Amino acid sequence: MTTETPTPRRAKIPVLEKAAFGSGHLVNNLFPGALGVFQFFLLTAFGIDPFLAGLLGGIPRLFDAITDPIVGYISDNTQSRYGRRKPYIFMGAFLAGIVFILLWQMDPAAGPTYNFWYFLIMSLVFIAANTLFSTPLIALGYEMTSDYKERTRLMGFAQTIGQFAWMIVPWFWVIIANPNLFETQAEGVRAMAWVVGGFCIIMGILPGLFCKEIDQKNITNQAQLDFKSTFKNLIDLIKKMKQVFLHKPFLRICGATFLVFNGFQIVASFSYFIILFYLFNGDYELTGNWPAWFSTISAFMTAVVVIPIITWMANKVGKRNAFMISTAISIVGYLLKWWGFNPDNPWLMFMPVPLMAFGLGGLFVLMMSMTADVCDLDELENGMPRKEGTFGAVYWWMVKLGQGIALVVSGLVLKLVGFDQNAATQTAETMLNLRIADIIIPAVTAGLAIIVMWGYDLTEEKTNDIQEELVRRRGKI
Repeated sequence: MTTETPTPRRAKIPVLEKAAFGSGHLVNNLFPGALGVFQFFLLTAFGIDPFLAGLLGGIPRLFDAITDPIVGYISDNTQSRYGRRKPYIFMGAFLAGIVFILLWQMDPAAGPTYNFWYFLIMSLVFIAANTLFSTPLIALGYEMTSDYKERTRLMGFAQTIGQFAWMIVPWFWVIIANPNLFETQAEGVRAMAWVVGGFCIIMGILPGLFCKEIDQKNITNQAQLDFKSTFKNLIDLIKKMKQVFLHKPFLRICGATFLVFNGFQIVASFSYFIILFYLFNGDYELTGNWPAWFSTISAFMTAVVVIPIITWMANKVGKRNAFMISTAISIVGYLLKWWGFNPDNPWLMFMPVPLMAFGLGGLFVLMMSMTADVCDLDELENGMPRKEGTFGAVYWWMVKLGQGIALVVSGLVLKLVGFDQNAATQTAETMLNLRIADIIIPAVTAGLAIIVMWGYDLTEEKTNDIQEELVRRRGKI
């Protein structure tokens, strides 16, 4: 167990900077959340074939896997009077917001073929713009403080603000499909795209304006970013990626994240089906806004209860131990869903929510804080330049890849349990199997994640020793 020591004043981050960094995370959550909702209307509002709609969700992810490490490398090696991160954050927020708006300005009358190609091309442009924003933003968070505990406080603060996106997103379904607000769903999508895009521009530029970067004068060995050095830089990028992938503590972080996050993602849609077909026997009118409230309250509990507790816990017992405890608590929450989903009392569905929230609520707070510590260890082992951008790109590429796999596995599980998407009601056997899968899958993956993190040994004491050696080598940054 670690002892509580005061954070040095030089390592504390002012509240304004934390809020600005958190606003960036709000954007980082709002964009994918809105995309997830809006893409449903590709079928119902713009007439795109379900298979083609699936391609529109999958192909941009492959492009994302290329752009993330490239932007991370460029950001790590940028030499600018404005910093390595902030210029890209500012430009990326503006571009991503504009392109998001344009992405959804389709017309059903143009036909599904035209809309397919329009959306595909604009999606690739949006991915590039959003990567320009999000990858340097993540890297900025890793370097905003060198203090072991303040890193967790920063990530907790940012994730709390980011959770507000998930309180808002479920209600996009209700707004867009409301005939009293919009004559057609297509009109609703186009209008809401302006709201989301404009809001994300305003919130996204704040980190670029108010957050401070590390002092660049002691950052050495940066690559020369020009056209004639492209091939040399590509070789260097591959070398840096290899160093990242061979980093054992980082691999544990990635492995545990993959298990916890994607165990949850596989069953994420199951709650909606269980509420609709098990609690309300397929009656959409009775189901009403229950699924939206379930998602909103989950995000609310994560933001205002779980994340503050986990942040406090990590600074008392260490980050690894906090992860073990919070993940174990989430397993208890998943098990309680068996009694929580009760047709005789729908309100019981909220009973396991606070405990389940410890899974994802603790995951990104702790893992992002640990990755910041890993960046110090990497500098100790591999020297300059520091690779916060590359580590962040690889970590989130792994998250996105896993999310894509989880969507495929989710569909496979639905098929195996006998779910019939065309049926007005589901059989008792199907719902029993679906409820079991909804509990067992995330509980098992969470248990495996605990095993993966068992050998993680980058403690507060070891991290402080690493930082002292780094300061001795190159001075304070």
